[in-house]
Amino acid sequence: MAKYQPRPCNVVQRESGPKRQLLRQNIGAAKRALGQALVPRLSGQLKALTRDFGFSIHAGELQIINANWYVTHTGLIRLARRKRCRGIHVEAVASLCDSLANRFVLKATVYPSKNSAGFVGYGDADPSNVSLMVRGAEMRIAETRAVNRALRKAYGIGICSVEEIGSNPGPIPPAPEAQKFPPKSATGNGSGNGAGHKVRDRLCQIIRQHKLDPELVKAYAVDFCGTKALKDATREQVESFVQQLAEAAKKDRSALLCQLNSYAPPSQEVAG
Repeated sequence: MAKYQPRPCNVVQRESGPKRQLLRQNIGAAKRALGQALVPRLSGQLKALTRDFGFSIHAGELQIINANWYVTHTGLIRLARRKRCRGIHVEAVASLCDSLANRFVLKATVYPSKNSAGFVGYGDADPSNVSLMVRGAEMRIAETRAVNRALRKAYGIGICSVEEIGSNPGPIPPAPEAQKFPPKSATGNGSGNGAGHKVRDRLCQIIRQHKLDPELVKAYAVDFCGTKALKDATREQVESFVQQLAEAAKKDRSALLCQLNSYAPPSQEVAG
């Protein structure tokens, strides 16, 4: 008697309706971002995240970093709206905050339903665990991290959020040195720092809008400008890079993320 041989099952075939369509879109977006098919572990996780929470890669609600899935603040807030969250309360933990050192700890409480006692999450931020590009915004970063953690608890989301993982900012420079990106003009055209600040502000806006890793963007900029360090690039080179980055993020964000991930230091890679 012949043995029963189960046929391989396509994860998409087991879903139906809108979820099936969303899963197909997510798998396609993930393949484009990675440049290859997903391994079984990642495809299984993506199926569960799509089925249980309706997260969309195209909408910027999921990211894959170092072969692991991360949910974004955008994804969590949209999920809360779909679930008709009753409210989110945020307050500073005064005893753990030091405004002079830009160190903040915030507490967020999420109320998913009318009679819920609330799900609490804490978020901290200081110059040692935020990127150079967001220095001075530690309180807002701490708030986002607290809200993300509380929302993940409230809705049973086991993966970490992008904003919670922070970044490795490297040595903390004196305040004046934090303005090295973009650098002063090396062309001597007399435009002054005003234009440089405008370029920097636009770059920061692009990074925030598209949820990009500032450190990877900086590494990409150095490669794009063809200099050993970003401070050696001219203002025109930096302006050209910012324009190219904006166009790439708008045209195909997934492809841009894949390109940025290629600049991640080998020490940060996580085995699949």
